[in-house]
Formats: sequence, C-alpha cells, structure tokens
Amino acid sequence: MKKFTKILALLAVLCLVLSCAACGSKDTEKLVMGTNASFPPYEFTDDAGNIVGIDAEIAAAVAEKLGKELEIKDMDFDSLLTAVQSGSIDFALAGMTVTDERKETVDFSDTYATGVQVVIVSENSAIKTVDDLQGKKIGVQTGTTGDIYCTDDYGQDMVKQYQNGALAVAALKNGQVDCVVIDNEPAKNYVKANEGLIILETEYVKEDYAAAISKDNNELLEDFNKALKELKEEGKIDEIINKYIPAE
Repeated sequence: MKKFTKILALLAVLCLVLSCAACGSKDTEKLVMGTNASFPPYEFTDDAGNIVGIDAEIAAAVAEKLGKELEIKDMDFDSLLTAVQSGSIDFALAGMTVTDERKETVDFSDTYATGVQVVIVSENSAIKTVDDLQGKKIGVQTGTTGDIYCTDDYGQDMVKQYQNGALAVAALKNGQVDCVVIDNEPAKNYVKANEGLIILETEYVKEDYAAAISKDNNELLEDFNKALKELKEEGKIDEIINKYIPAE
C-alpha cells in the first residue's frame, strides 16, 4: 500500500512539473515574422548582420506585448504571402500594402503606417512627372504594389521586375530602365546612396501598410490588433517611425 501511495505521489509531482513546463513554453513561444530585408528604413540588415528597421521594431514591440519571442526570417518579397498561407511564418511585415487582391489570400492587421509610391529617375531624365511614364521602361521590385500598379497601367512589356529595390536602382544607373517606381522612404535611401538620381515631386499613389496574417489564424489577428492599438495609444508606433523617418 505504501508503495502504491508513493507511486501516486510521484505521478502527482510529474504532472505538476509538466504543467509548469507547459506554462513556461507558452510564455516563451516564438512569433515568426517574415520580411524582405532590403527595404530601408522599414527593414534592412545592419553591419552586424541583424535585421533592423521600423517593421522589425514594431514586430518586437508586438511580440513583447504578447509575451512571445520574436524570430525574423528574411525571404523574397513575392514569397511572403505563400509563407503566411503555409504557416511557415506567423505573419509578414515588410512595408506591405493592403490591396483587394492580397485580401483574397490573407487577412491584414490594422494599418500602422502610410506609404507613398514615387518615381526615381536620373537627373537629366526626360521624365518630369508621372504623366511622362507612358512608353518608358519601368523598373520595380517583384511582387510589390509598384510592380502591380505599373504592370496594370503600362503593360507587362514595359515593366522590368527585379528581386529587390537595390537591383532595380542599379538597372536605372546602368541605363537598362528609364525609371524605378518604389516606396518613398526606401527611395530616399537609394537616391542618397547613388549620385545623379532624383525623386520626382509628383507622387504615383498613396497606400496603407499592415501585417499579413493567415485567414486561419483569427486569434493572432485579434491579438496583433490589440497589441498594435495599445502601442499606438502609448505613442510607441510614432516613436519608432520618427526614429527612422524624422519629421521634416
């Protein structure tokens, strides 16, 4: 009888240990973010090889609110939605614009920033406004809204897709395309780093940025939006954005 009692006591202790371990693993559970780290200042790689930027810091703040550890995976932009759908990442945060087409495959969080698509040209370019793009060869990053809009507006034959914005800008410098259509903030960085390039004063289009989350993960969508709302109310989102994009 004593032996049986000891066994029951050991089982009770084991259950308690497993229960505590389960609680601990939940608190340290990872939240996996997918991005394309060639889109400064939203996401880029620093000298130490870390992925940093507006989206990385916002994701870290959200993860902290949810009591989870953030892991960031760098991948091609046009593979992000597929990764969200397959569950290989929990969400995508990559300066991604909310569009009706993307809403067909994923859900989007509340908006956390506003973006503007602009046109980069050479200083001596004949392109002076967006009205001059007709008949010109346009460089874009594959899968971005710049790619989608330009292909719709000017046809696939006039649009040249590149894996990232830096390659598109290099093609402009080499004369392979007449201009590059990309988000305003990365455009500023590319122009600063490449002498002889300018951004047209006329905007191509304005858009909203949000996190892409699987349609099968409503719990994460609700938790993400709750955390995002709290961060906005606390002024943390503005603080992060202003850190990388100082008010002019």
